[in-house]
Amino acid sequence: MTPAQLAATIRAKAQAQGRFLTALAGPPGAGKSTLAAELVAALGQGAKAVPMDGFHYDDAVLIARGARARKGAPDTFDVVGFRHLLTRLRTEDEVAIPLFDRDLEISRAGADIVGPDDRILIVEGNYLLLNEAPWPDLAPLFDLTIWIDVPEAELDRRLMARWAHHGKTPDQARAWIDGNDMPNIRRVVAGSRPADLVIRHG
Repeated sequence: MTPAQLAATIRAKAQAQGRFLTALAGPPGAGKSTLAAELVAALGQGAKAVPMDGFHYDDAVLIARGARARKGAPDTFDVVGFRHLLTRLRTEDEVAIPLFDRDLEISRAGADIVGPDDRILIVEGNYLLLNEAPWPDLAPLFDLTIWIDVPEAELDRRLMARWAHHGKTPDQARAWIDGNDMPNIRRVVAGSRPADLVIRHG
């Protein structure tokens, strides 16, 4: 299914409703941010992406908790704060949302605005369908769920390229993927609930 076809499906399901929240989930490296941007472009005015990554705990918090080396794991996100945001998006006309700056490795509060004309929201993140508490609390807040299925070898290739782009040496990238990304990939692939739609890439 092309982004245009998927956008048409979302648009059809979103008719005659207020805010329509689509969960776009998949493992690290699956291309969620890219597909979310393509869907927003195809949907046009009134569509907006809302990334889960804005709810990363800050490095200072992770260091204090001894979790910096696991940044990106399910417990390194403010899930309750994210749920509150989704609840607000269903009921409030204008909501400020945080965005994660991967170059700075920090979340920027109030970095974007979902306005009253933004009716179709593409919410993207690794763990939106994870069947481990407290993530299932998000389920009632989504109108449609989509899973991006990518072979593990292709995820590995993409993540090597991602970390090289962000300045890691090949050895550093390999160590981070093997010690952090790949366990998260396997955890989310094995532990996520079935989605309404599955998009296969790679």
